Amino acid sequence: MKTDRLIGILSVLLQEEKVTAPVLAEKFEVSRRTINRDIEDLCKAGIPIYTSQGAGGGIGIMDGYRMDRTLLTSKDMQMILAGLRSLDSVSGSNYYGGLMEKLKSGSSDFVSGRDSMLIDLSSWYKDTIAPKIELIQNAIEERKLLTFHYYAPKGDSVRTIEPYYLVFKWSSWYVWGWCSGRKDFRMFKLNRMDELFETKAGFAPREVPVPDLTIEKIFPGIIKVKALFVGEMKWRLIEEFGMHCFTEKEDGTLLFTADYTDKESLVCWLLTFGAKVKVLEPVEVREKLIQIAKDMVRQYAGMEEKCQDQETKKTCL
Repeated sequence: MKTDRLIGILSVLLQEEKVTAPVLAEKFEVSRRTINRDIEDLCKAGIPIYTSQGAGGGIGIMDGYRMDRTLLTSKDMQMILAGLRSLDSVSGSNYYGGLMEKLKSGSSDFVSGRDSMLIDLSSWYKDTIAPKIELIQNAIEERKLLTFHYYAPKGDSVRTIEPYYLVFKWSSWYVWGWCSGRKDFRMFKLNRMDELFETKAGFAPREVPVPDLTIEKIFPGIIKVKALFVGEMKWRLIEEFGMHCFTEKEDGTLLFTADYTDKESLVCWLLTFGAKVKVLEPVEVREKLIQIAKDMVRQYAGMEEKCQDQETKKTCL
């Protein structure tokens, strides 16, 4: 894309004292005429670029504008490259890897040492998430509406949105946009989206508030939970809620207290602990778990009886 190429050209010019149009054309795999137009666009944007002809000539940025490399240490650059590399872990292409090479160009003396930080943002669903990310990125840049099937706790629906932000939060990817059906901004989880399409219809960008990604906003704690966990579950409580979510009793059990968003999610979470948790509050959640346990016993008891009947028939035959 042109914007990506302009950023790349500017990165090279900030790294190199002077570079020729043929070198830029080869690096970005475009014609010299395209490079000349790109240089004109950078000049119109206020970048003080000069060109010189003849032997030793080329394209450069005027003194005084060029970024002093002392502003960025080698460690700073390593952190920038680690961030770019992490984006490639979810990208459907090697765009960020190419951008890293552009930033490294002419900076072998500046970027030294081996990588000390590896960040992988991909998930178990990388094969399906990466194409969605690429499609959404393109729709955001091209200002195109997105349509998709969405599967949420309240039911399935078909949504059409104006996409504005791709968000990585809580170990998952989301898109933030204006939902035409709800007439408001909404956050949609990519894992719950299916049949995602970029429509031909464009949209005029509106005033977009930056999504409030605080835990209090997205997951308001409206349910007060108190439960007693066996000691061997300490690692999970610490991993999911932090060091101070429980107090350890003399018998080794863990008195857990926290705020939770909704009852259904709380019940599902508690079920993952099996018999290693005893819910104290709220009472309705405890009663829900008891009912689920009874239903499971009834269901499996019926299966057991059916299996025994089948075994009896086989014996008789």
